Amino acid sequence: MSSDDSLFPQPRPVDGTPLRDLVELTPPRQVALGALGRAKAAAAQRGFRPGDPARRRPLVQVAVGTAGPGARDPQLIGSTVSGLLDQLGGTSDQVAGVLKHRWAELVGPQVAEHCEYVSFEGGALTLRAHSTSWATQLKFLAPAMLGRFAADLGDGIVLEITVLNPGGPRFKTGPKRVAGRGERDTFR
Repeated sequence: MSSDDSLFPQPRPVDGTPLRDLVELTPPRQVALGALGRAKAAAAQRGFRPGDPARRRPLVQVAVGTAGPGARDPQLIGSTVSGLLDQLGGTSDQVAGVLKHRWAELVGPQVAEHCEYVSFEGGALTLRAHSTSWATQLKFLAPAMLGRFAADLGDGIVLEITVLNPGGPRFKTGPKRVAGRGERDTFR
C-alpha cells in the first residue's frame, strides 16, 4: 500500500448504512467545546470578561418613585415620531416636510409673513425674503432661528440658514430699461 492510500482511503460501498457509520465524525461534545472556546476568545478580544455586568442600555430611563410625567407615560405621536427619526437619523426629506408643514409655528407668524421656505438639504435651510430689508433682518435673526430649530427639531438638524433676496423681473436689458439706480423693492 502506498502513502497515497493511507491519506485518502478508498470509499466503502454504500448499501443503506448510515453516514455516521461510514465517516468518522467529531463527537458533539468536542464540537460544542470548540465553539464555546472561539466565542470566549472573541469576547475577550472585545474586552468582555466573565462575570462582568451586561453592557446593554435600557430602552427607557426609568426614575423610580418620582411623581409627574415620565418616559413610560403615553406620548404624543409627534414627539414619538420625531424621537424615532432622531434615533434612526431622519433624512433631510422628512425634516423638509416638517419644516414646510410647521413653518409659521417654527419661525413665528410675523417672520413667516415676510419670508418663505425654499429648500432644505444636508442641514442647510434656504429662505427667500419678500424684500431686501427683510433679507437683512433675517440674516441678523439667523442665530436665534438656529436655536429655535435646535430646540424644536433637535440639535444638529438645521446647521446653516441661507437667506435669498426677493426674486422678480429684472429690467437690465430691453425696451423698459431705465438708466439709474435700478429696482428698489423696499420703496413700493
